[in-house]
Amino acid sequence: MAAPDSTAVRTALWRALHVEVDPPPHVFTDDLGLRLADPGDDWRARDDMDPATAGRYRAGIVARARFVEDLVAEQAARGVGQYVILGAGLDTFAQRRPEIAARMRVFEVDQPGPQEWKRARLAELGLGVPDWLRLVPVDFETTSWPDRLADAGFAADEPAVVASTGVSMYLTKEANAATLRRIAGFAAGSTLAMTFLLPPELLDDGERARHRVTAERAREAGTPFVSTFSPAEILAMAREAGFRDAVHVSGAELNERYFAGRADGLRVVPGEEFLVATAGAGAPGRPAASS
Repeated sequence: MAAPDSTAVRTALWRALHVEVDPPPHVFTDDLGLRLADPGDDWRARDDMDPATAGRYRAGIVARARFVEDLVAEQAARGVGQYVILGAGLDTFAQRRPEIAARMRVFEVDQPGPQEWKRARLAELGLGVPDWLRLVPVDFETTSWPDRLADAGFAADEPAVVASTGVSMYLTKEANAATLRRIAGFAAGSTLAMTFLLPPELLDDGERARHRVTAERAREAGTPFVSTFSPAEILAMAREAGFRDAVHVSGAELNERYFAGRADGLRVVPGEEFLVATAGAGAPGRPAASS
């Protein structure tokens, strides 16, 4: 039973740190991921948890989480009854937002070892796995995740929200294109929210240097960045895959939506942005701003 990878743990810890060190209003509130990760009492002393140097990366993590949950809440209110999380890691939506999740079927797709570990931790914390939460173990190198999704009760003829955050950069462009084609084939009205990294040449000098440092750390951790996309490229790929509508949501838009007017200057790091694409008829599911 393999523990979650370092990226999943760091994401959970940054979410928790946001509430601890950043003043209100908090963009996203999640301390359950910290409880799941159980990193020990000294986790705040980690180099990547320094409140000052990690602030902009922490902001990006909570902004993307909030964006996806705003989208899921909006789509659930419209009657969409399925939510698929690709590369779920230590996601805690099902436990934190039961007022929405219990009205849907939530599918967490992840590697078998970390998912078995998460199932055990949920049991240890007394949370368990309700009937409407489906943990879908998939070895992405050998198994078709859509097939396993179907085995878990996913209804191909019903629309769904699909989230893929912090995943595309670890896949080849061919693998990303294949994923887009599969999701574009979901029922009309299904919506995908997927993050992607901008290529370094689209960043300014300072951000380019920070990107190099981050990429090097990812490589040293055994999870190198493989793919980057310009907004025009990812939009073209989505349309070629068969999506009816596709929009680019920039980091600047996330800043305006979630961090405008903050006295602490908290902002997302430029470089990770969103593709939001809708299958079949209907307009893209870009969630409205909310407090």
